[in-house]
Amino acid sequence: MRKTFMIAECLRRYAWWRLNRSDDHDEGRNARSAVALLNAAAYAAELPEDAPVIDRLCAAGTFADKEFRLPLPAERIVRFWHYEEPSGTPDDLLEAIAAMAEPPKIPAQRDGEQPLHR
Repeated sequence: MRKTFMIAECLRRYAWWRLNRSDDHDEGRNARSAVALLNAAAYAAELPEDAPVIDRLCAAGTFADKEFRLPLPAERIVRFWHYEEPSGTPDDLLEAIAAMAEPPKIPAQRDGEQPLHR
């Protein structure tokens, strides 16, 4: 199975979760979030396998047992994507997920310098 399809399937699961939470009192927030997640899923499914964001997610170890595993720090971003206000593109969401999946960099690595030696 293509990695992009695995990402899309994960986003679709969260979209259905949002739709199931929809009620008369949420002022359309759950539906708006679900539509945005479905849009992001369609975008992800159409990405080429060698897209830089897919490479970043692979390097971070988010694919296991033919499934995309959303990193825990990124789960909150996905769960509340477009919930309060519609801002951000599907690409923004995938970039945010990739950023949350990557291990933190120490300042020397971020600046392109050599890591500190002890």
